[in-house]
Amino acid sequence: MSGIDALVDRLRTTYTRVDPAEAHAAFLDGALLVDIRYQALRERDGLIPGALVVERNELEWRLDPEGSHRLPEATGHDIRVVVICNEGYASTLAAASLHALALPHATDLTGGFQAWRAAGLPVTPP
Repeated sequence: MSGIDALVDRLRTTYTRVDPAEAHAAFLDGALLVDIRYQALRERDGLIPGALVVERNELEWRLDPEGSHRLPEATGHDIRVVVICNEGYASTLAAASLHALALPHATDLTGGFQAWRAAGLPVTPP
């Protein structure tokens, strides 16, 4: 197993990930869905209606409730965040980074955007 695979596996033991149905339910209950996919993937595959698009390299700055560059939605350390990447790998690293910012309710979507779409959940076409 490679170093990155071992890291991802280890990080996933520290929190509970959500499947597409759970992510959708969390969103309907007020959680933030945060799409960190890069632009080419969003243009190719579409968007999840209501999800915040935040490039991965800006994620921590935009979601830090105490940061000067935070989004209006970053209202406090108790916000629930579901990070979504393309297939559910980069989102694990992103969720762990949000935990380090004292956002304990951050998680990620197992299988990423591709699993969301395969589950038949809402997607705005490109």
